[in-house]
Amino acid sequence: MTIFAFLKSRPIFWLSVTGSSVGGACFLKDLMQGCKFTKESDETGKVVIVTGSNTGIGKETVRELARRGATVYMACRDMKKCEEAREEIVLETQNKYVYCRQCDLASLDSIRNFVATFKREQDKLHILVNNAGVMRCPRSLTRDGFEMQIGVNHLGHFLLTNLMLNLLKKSSPSRIVNVSSLAHTRGEINTADLNSEKSYDEGKAYNQSKLANVMFTRELARRLEGTGVTVNALHPGIVDTELFRHMSFFSNFFAGLFVRPLFWPFVKTAKNGAQTSLYAALDPDLANVTGQYFSDCQPQQVAVAATDTQIAKWLWTVSEKWTRSEILKVTQTI
Repeated sequence: MTIFAFLKSRPIFWLSVTGSSVGGACFLKDLMQGCKFTKESDETGKVVIVTGSNTGIGKETVRELARRGATVYMACRDMKKCEEAREEIVLETQNKYVYCRQCDLASLDSIRNFVATFKREQDKLHILVNNAGVMRCPRSLTRDGFEMQIGVNHLGHFLLTNLMLNLLKKSSPSRIVNVSSLAHTRGEINTADLNSEKSYDEGKAYNQSKLANVMFTRELARRLEGTGVTVNALHPGIVDTELFRHMSFFSNFFAGLFVRPLFWPFVKTAKNGAQTSLYAALDPDLANVTGQYFSDCQPQQVAVAATDTQIAKWLWTVSEKWTRSEILKVTQTI
């Protein structure tokens, strides 16, 4: 009876409800964080590139790689943010071999300049993490005239990877990790309008670019068979990062006040979002695994569309032509 009398006090009742709600939300939040890559390793002497690494998943990937002793190149568009992130990581990990280099994936020239600079400084590359991306942005074009999402998410990484293949082969065993998304399952490669010139839907364009990531992964794995270079794709989960900045549903005042708190228990932190990237890059059990797609540190089935080898070959040919990376066949041995 005393307990029920105690709860008759409205302030105490609502405090109890609030406390229970917060506790439940925290429990659910912890439950939704997914896998943790806990295997320890010494990556001293390994050279790694992580694109889009001044914030979010990329930054946390660099932080953990640096903690394990790797030499890490942060390939970023914004040098100010990159340097701030680098200083933070160096101070925390006491690893001075973390470098900022400019690489704007919306510019083919910037990618080529990054590669040229990197190759002057390094003669090996053990891990390439293609992490950078844009999501559901208003229609805009890269400097070379590509729709921004297919341009940054797919074509930029397609060119960067191809330009680095000679070093990856030379440094084998080596790995390529492509950060894709579950959104690829809703994607379709629009062979009649890949660049979204006839019509544009930001959601469809994003899904297409993520499907392109998975198809590129599978086709590249086929082409690299026997070289000692593996390539895998992954879905990091729904992660609270700046990737949502173009979605007004999440960025306006109303969303900040009411919607975000409702979604908060269901999204991963950036650190937890990086776990599958680290798993794909470092787990010794994946030494000979290639052409796969992972989520929460487990292999997952890809969408049926991603298994279409004819469309994958078509996409490769178009990507080669648009990025002018066919010149690689003449200028270097890959």
